[in-house]
Amino acid sequence: MDKQTLKQRCCEAIDQNRDTVFALADDIYRHPEMGFREFRSTNKMKEAFEGLGLQVEDGIAYTGCSAKAGSDNGPTVAIMGELDCLNCPDHPDSTEDGNVHSCGHHAQLANLYASAIGLIKSGVLSELCGSVKFIAIPAEEYVDSDFRNTLINDGKINYYSGKQEYLYRGGMDDVDMVLQAHLINPQDENIVSCLDTDCDGFISKRVRFIGRASHAGFAPWEGVNALNMAQLAIGAIHTLRETFRDDDMIRVSSIITKCGEMVNTVPAEVEMQLMVRAATLEAMLDSSKKVDRALKAGALALGGKVEIRNEIGYLPLHSSRELTALYRDNIKSYLGLGDDAFISEYASAGSTDLGDISHIMPCMHIWTGGISGALHASDFKVTDREAAFIMPAKMMAMTVIDLLFDRAQGAKTVLDAYRPVFTKDEYIAFMKDHTGTDTFDGSAI
Repeated sequence: MDKQTLKQRCCEAIDQNRDTVFALADDIYRHPEMGFREFRSTNKMKEAFEGLGLQVEDGIAYTGCSAKAGSDNGPTVAIMGELDCLNCPDHPDSTEDGNVHSCGHHAQLANLYASAIGLIKSGVLSELCGSVKFIAIPAEEYVDSDFRNTLINDGKINYYSGKQEYLYRGGMDDVDMVLQAHLINPQDENIVSCLDTDCDGFISKRVRFIGRASHAGFAPWEGVNALNMAQLAIGAIHTLRETFRDDDMIRVSSIITKCGEMVNTVPAEVEMQLMVRAATLEAMLDSSKKVDRALKAGALALGGKVEIRNEIGYLPLHSSRELTALYRDNIKSYLGLGDDAFISEYASAGSTDLGDISHIMPCMHIWTGGISGALHASDFKVTDREAAFIMPAKMMAMTVIDLLFDRAQGAKTVLDAYRPVFTKDEYIAFMKDHTGTDTFDGSAI
């Protein structure tokens, strides 16, 4: 059977089951769950996959599930959808605890399910060389760190994100490349997709300034003010900003999470959280060192101590241009579009754990429309169900056909062009080497 016929059959199968796809998306949207808490959503995806006759593995990364279809005579292409929601209490659709899918991950699960419907119900997989792994993955949003620390301390997970955890557990060992789509508001109704995506990675810092308490009225000179240390450090970080190269897209964000106990006592302890983002690994590590110097300078000036807990958050994402080209050509042909319907390259200072996977294998991260408002905000809303739930699924399914048709020549082209940064073992070692606590005692100088 020729490739175009396979694509047509695949899209027809998706169209015939669109109401089922919409129902799944709506159900997931009505029951949002935060990362590593997505037990109900995992079960819904498991039931959906089993309804297609697939054998499902669940608990793949504490939560989450996967199913595989096809043959072992070629590469394996993964299609991913993310399970978790955000906390956005001012969104009109948020639950009592403030949870809502204001990042559109419910649409990713609809894309994942619809892609599986198209590829399986059409019967096209028997014409292809290779397999497809459908992965409902947990915990993409880097939030709820206290809860995740508890899971780590209890030995239930090893990493803060679902893709990192799944990779560590061996779930990606049989995967050669990854396809994923994410909603965005392109601010232009003529733009259908943002194509080649590059995103920042980041290092997360938990900081504790340790001073000495004293009465703020009677004897402030006997104290060592931890709040002043933190304020000096924040000021020093601000002075660093002109040293950051524009091309590196460095962002430093900080909040104070604990500050003293009583206003009439010199604060003896202040805790902060920081995030240092950058577009490359080199820039991440370099800017992180600069920020650490600024934090130590605050402690040094007051003669106090500072503890800095550094953890690699996510690595920068550099999407596969070869995978993106296949997706672009499919949507151009399907909708009869020209190049002006796309933003060809999209660089963002945001972050995603798909960046970690992209250092090991080719990954596609498409931004697709169908929403109004902004991601992570109270005005986020799906306004075009076809564009959000159906179209990306068709395009990813057709991209799978391009990759695995004709003895998987498309996949071989993508793999030949890809240059991995890490093996899996090298990645795990890198994460370990850049995670740790640095203690600086300014009183000793």
